[in-house]
Amino acid sequence: MRSATPKVLHTLAGRSMLGHVLIAAAAVRPAYTVVVVGHGAEQVADHVTTLNPQALAVVQEQRKGSGHAAAQGLTAFDERDGFVVVVNGDAPLLTAGTVQALVDDHLESGAALTVLTAEVSNPTGLGRIIRGASGSVTAIVEHADADADQRQIREVNAGVYAVDTGLLAAGLQRLSTDNSKGEQYLTDVLGLLVADGHDVRASAAADPDDTLGCNDQVELAARRRTLNDRILGAWMRLGVTVIDPGTTWVDVDVQLAPGVTVLPGTQLLGATNVSDGAVVGPDSTLIDTEVGADARVVRTHAQLAVVGPEVSVGPFAYLRPGTRLDPGSKVGTFVETKNAHLGAGAKVPHLSYVGDATIGEGTNIGAATVFVNYDGVAKHHTTIGRHARTGADNMFVAPVTVGDGAYTAAGSVITDDVPSGAMGVARARQRNIRGWVRRRRAGTPAAEAAQRALEAQRALETPSTPESQSSEDTVG
Repeated sequence: MRSATPKVLHTLAGRSMLGHVLIAAAAVRPAYTVVVVGHGAEQVADHVTTLNPQALAVVQEQRKGSGHAAAQGLTAFDERDGFVVVVNGDAPLLTAGTVQALVDDHLESGAALTVLTAEVSNPTGLGRIIRGASGSVTAIVEHADADADQRQIREVNAGVYAVDTGLLAAGLQRLSTDNSKGEQYLTDVLGLLVADGHDVRASAAADPDDTLGCNDQVELAARRRTLNDRILGAWMRLGVTVIDPGTTWVDVDVQLAPGVTVLPGTQLLGATNVSDGAVVGPDSTLIDTEVGADARVVRTHAQLAVVGPEVSVGPFAYLRPGTRLDPGSKVGTFVETKNAHLGAGAKVPHLSYVGDATIGEGTNIGAATVFVNYDGVAKHHTTIGRHARTGADNMFVAPVTVGDGAYTAAGSVITDDVPSGAMGVARARQRNIRGWVRRRRAGTPAAEAAQRALEAQRALETPSTPESQSSEDTVG
């Protein structure tokens, strides 16, 4: 992968490769789940514990091949009855249904080993499945060793096996490293079982994509696309409208209700939950965010936010963690919120920052308002009451409270509480210095425009009016 991140920890649809594999394998309810870790062992083992606290991580100190890895895995438990399922950790498209079908086929046939196979259009580089007259598997022939006839075979080894535990343990002890890589190959166990007269069968995957591995960033991108197509297809079949699947990305843990519409350029990530009738997008990213019924979220980035029913958000809004928008409220264009609670019907329509604030129901926040919440050491809270009206270009210097039904004047810097029903005014009176531009900016376009306005004004005024004779009393 050419990455500091261990391969199996790269993510697809909000889940690691290893996470996808473990969830697929969990479908058969194993008595033990063992993960053999090598590169980045400590990091991978910690991740395994996070995914499944009951899983056992075994470190393969020396990388001696797939057979050696399987042998290391068997050291995690003593039982040799029953069977084990061996899967690769880098097969993120493997599904629970495919693993269950493999196990069902294995139990039904009574075979010593059942190998998962896939029919592919281009088998180049893959091990071919050689079957006998009865349909049993007699060998797996690697591409380099296959003859012309064998290379025509399109059924290939997917690298997933259900195998008798005792026979696997015995076979692994017999493996040789007499090969070009000097490694123990798990596939050689199949040959040993066949040579000993045991029945080996194949279980064909219904979807060949389930068996695809992932060895570089190009393949990872392709697997992401395939998985995303599966996710979107499943939601659309349940009644979700996705306008452009090619530009829409949805993580595996996202929940969408029938009737949701997802517009182009949208990413729904983490544990995001969108209720019926809501419209999200275009060009929106929601992370671990809840969206209520009939809400509208347009060109918005939101994380750990709760958007209630019939709420309007955006365009170009930024909802940061701790944002809670009650039913019918609005966060409009170029508004950022954090640790903010808007009551029902409250509105912050334009160009504002709302941090560490509670805004009561029905309240309207004027354009270009800033909730000044940080003093350089700690953050403080602002409370705006119900049905209040705050003027444009206000600053609320926390901690401060504006009461129910109160108003604040435009341009105010509110540093003290405003009682309910009062008008808070915190600004200096305007003073006009007449003639300033003519005196201090002579020759500029502003001075020329002022002069033209002065002349036009003089032309309209009565000549006998004394004030019309004094340029010091005119605009400019």
